[in-house]
Amino acid sequence: MEKKLKITLVKSYITRPQKQRQVLRGMGLGKLNRSVVLKDTPEIRGMIRKVSHLVSMEELEGNKV
Repeated sequence: MEKKLKITLVKSYITRPQKQRQVLRGMGLGKLNRSVVLKDTPEIRGMIRKVSHLVSMEELEGNKV
């Protein structure tokens, strides 16, 4: 089964560096308290690491979406 990650924007990205804003937009996060479900890949994990202070993450199994 393919793992998925549920990522939620929990802090505002106003006043954050441009690179962090681009990472959030790249993941599809634009508004506060919105969530996206993405595949668990090394690229996505790296993006989460860059903005870990702004997002929360939970792992989902393949059927839970």
